[in-house]
Amino acid sequence: MKVTYSLQNTQLSHNILKGSEIEDTVTEILSDNEFKINDLVFLLKTHEIQRLGLIGNKIREDLYGKKVSFINNIILNYTNVCVTYCKFCAFYRPPGHKESYTVSKEEILNRIVFAKTNYDIKQVLFQGGHNPKLNTEYFEDVFNSIRTKCPDVAIHGLSASEIDMISRVDKSSPREVLSRLKHAGLESLPGAGAEILVDEVKEIISPLKISSQTWLDIMETAHDLGIKSSATMMYGTVESIEQRARHIIKIAELQKKTKGFMAFIPWSFEPNNTEINESGIVQFPMGGFELLKMISVSRIVFKGLIDHLQSSWLTNGIGMAQLAIYHGSDDFGGTLIGEEVVSATGARSTELLAQNIINAIKAMGYIPVERRNNYEVIKHF
Repeated sequence: MKVTYSLQNTQLSHNILKGSEIEDTVTEILSDNEFKINDLVFLLKTHEIQRLGLIGNKIREDLYGKKVSFINNIILNYTNVCVTYCKFCAFYRPPGHKESYTVSKEEILNRIVFAKTNYDIKQVLFQGGHNPKLNTEYFEDVFNSIRTKCPDVAIHGLSASEIDMISRVDKSSPREVLSRLKHAGLESLPGAGAEILVDEVKEIISPLKISSQTWLDIMETAHDLGIKSSATMMYGTVESIEQRARHIIKIAELQKKTKGFMAFIPWSFEPNNTEINESGIVQFPMGGFELLKMISVSRIVFKGLIDHLQSSWLTNGIGMAQLAIYHGSDDFGGTLIGEEVVSATGARSTELLAQNIINAIKAMGYIPVERRNNYEVIKHF
């Protein structure tokens, strides 16, 4: 399997690669404008993390100089009712559970207006469970109300698997649901629900969720309708290195076709309080070494293809997100006020104020810049 795309040659310091086991592979990827699955497996297995980081950082600086972006946003987890019962999730509750909830439209608007007034948010990340009682009209009503109350707050919401659930509730197509929701104010889709785009992995960790091809099809449909999206990878469950590589290949192939992905966001699985952890399948998160390698490899293979690379401080912590800048990440993510999904694992604090992010970026010697949902820079610090 091979992916080719157009990119300009990147002038890397000869000393970075000279004598390294990755020299030939990286040079070929960056100069011959192509990568094969074996190249990805090799880079994802290498221990040359310092050299990979130097290359990733060089590419990032060529693109963005010393600027590192972030967005003021909230996560609005509108329901925890879910019928897919993913084994990696500590957030969901089945229908009728005493801890289940669905947030009312009034409460949704109150939260967004409060966050806009107090934190000047530019985005609401609108995500929740797969609730079989919520149809397209529910989301149309909510999105229209958000657009009326806070017209300059972008709605970045609903994963491909949520779109699939809504279409099944309505007995319609994902295209019809997406078209209606775009008209109601949906601006872009997050990449959630991808996990690892290999069905052998999904059958173990999320057997009731959409297939890999369905995720790709819904993203392609969204892009065709002019709805941009993020692409994500949740690694560190039961997947192999080769399966991670296959995931990257699939993202690259779709991006070459649609140009619809704004950013790639790899994040490591947090096992605490999940069924996977309780069953003993995964005891610990992957850790920083794999994160930094994933960031560097992603920057190399997506150069000229996906512009932005985000390291989620949400699952990796602030310190690792800072180090990820040195390895190729150009976006720190969002403030994530109100986050509930990762916080359900009890792993760490899951929200930051803008000043915390600004300080973290400055501490690394970089220039923080605030962005909008579409990555337009609106303020330098």
